[in-house]
Amino acid sequence: MAYNQHTPGQAGTRRVENQHYPAPRRGLADGARLAARTVFYLVVGGLALLAIGTVVSVLGPMVALDLATPAMSAWWTVFTAVTVQGVPFLLLGTLVSAAIGAFVPERVFSRLLPSNPALAVPVAGAAGVVLPGCECASVPVAGSLMRRGVTPAAALAFLLSAPAINPVVMVATSIAFPANPMMVLARLLASLATAVVMGWLWVRFGREEWIRLPKPARRKPTGSRWDGFRTGLQHDFLHAGGFLVLGAAAAATFNIAVPRSILDLFTGSPWLSVLLLAVLAVVLCVCSEADAFVAASLTGFSPTARLAFMVVGPMVDLKLIALQAGTFGKSFAVRFSSVTWVVALVSSVLVGWWLL
Repeated sequence: MAYNQHTPGQAGTRRVENQHYPAPRRGLADGARLAARTVFYLVVGGLALLAIGTVVSVLGPMVALDLATPAMSAWWTVFTAVTVQGVPFLLLGTLVSAAIGAFVPERVFSRLLPSNPALAVPVAGAAGVVLPGCECASVPVAGSLMRRGVTPAAALAFLLSAPAINPVVMVATSIAFPANPMMVLARLLASLATAVVMGWLWVRFGREEWIRLPKPARRKPTGSRWDGFRTGLQHDFLHAGGFLVLGAAAAATFNIAVPRSILDLFTGSPWLSVLLLAVLAVVLCVCSEADAFVAASLTGFSPTARLAFMVVGPMVDLKLIALQAGTFGKSFAVRFSSVTWVVALVSSVLVGWWLL
């Protein structure tokens, strides 16, 4: 009987000791386990994604050719190219977005950006040089900035400038146009001007009911930052990835539906050629790191038309519109993309007339 009375005491002592186990040591252990698990998932998932993308891009056209027609083969080639091209940068964007939401305090943004939205817009637009990614990466990052309290006008200016003026894009443009170095400066000025003007237009005319603002993340007092990072990464990547696939499918459909002979009719007119390449930039969905090489190959078009292709593409294309609709709402995506296309076209024409 004494043994039975003594045993509960020992168990109670062990429970008390466990309850008073040092909290910092438990937090470090939990953080290390979550970090290791996240890195493992990213490495394994990234390798699996690359393997699947490679196999699909190689075997997809052959399978489509066997099962259907050459048109289906061409559609599948464009679809897989756009998807595989955009997924790595989408992953980069969701990583940055999750890191901002989990580890960056809100006071950081209040210190870096001016409190006046009109002044915060050019600062946020110029800050686009720090994100070496494409438009797939900019949407989740802009959403994360809004969740952290950044004014929508500044976040939208960053969304437009980041994929267009970052160092990777500028270097790629200089390599694609070695005989025309002014093309790099023209792209930088036209893209930055478009981003800043769109931010200011939102400050002046934007309405809250037009945009579905991302809700601030709710953190439990006992929650781990690594756990919040992992949850945010999974949500943003899966959510945005679906709309990337929809945009890629729309781009592939346009590529096989419009005959090339119709496109050739526009090359004779300088104004129609600018409009044509501005429209093609929307539907072709070429990544901003690669669109300069596509523009350089369009030798039948004027330099201003090719500039419009490179300025419009990173800011308005089908997959970007789909991503914006999924993140900020359909009504916002329609209004914002339409006005951005016009502003980008006008900026390209003005800068092209001045420098090219």
